[in-house]
Amino acid sequence: MNATFGSDDNLLSFTRSLPGDPGRTVLNLVFQAAELFSGMEEQVRATEARAQSVCKSAVERAQLAERRLEVAETARREVINEAERKLQDASKALTSAEARIAAAEDKVTALEFRAQSAEAQLHEAKQELLKVEEAIRERLLSEKPPSV
Repeated sequence: MNATFGSDDNLLSFTRSLPGDPGRTVLNLVFQAAELFSGMEEQVRATEARAQSVCKSAVERAQLAERRLEVAETARREVINEAERKLQDASKALTSAEARIAAAEDKVTALEFRAQSAEAQLHEAKQELLKVEEAIRERLLSEKPPSV
């Protein structure tokens, strides 16, 4: 038997060899097996190289994604911190404005009381002035008050 290796199909084809040459047939089979194993080893190396390349690429993509995630997380924290600072500033400004408004309202209320008191005093003063005027007319001028 004579065996030949078809590299396209990865098949061994066995053909009959001359009956008187069994050593050569065995030697041919050993060479063919060695070529077959060599081809298989090359395929294994190529597959392993591709697998390592794919793993390396996956690791690089994962590291890149991790770096992007860290950058995004840092940016998110900065945005949150800035928003918290602005919110605290706005809260302080609101508290201050509320205190100023309350103080202004208290001043307005005090001024309203003072204005009412002044009006009452003015009214009393007018009444007293009318009484004085009437008394002056009656005593000094001996006039009767004009009828109103």
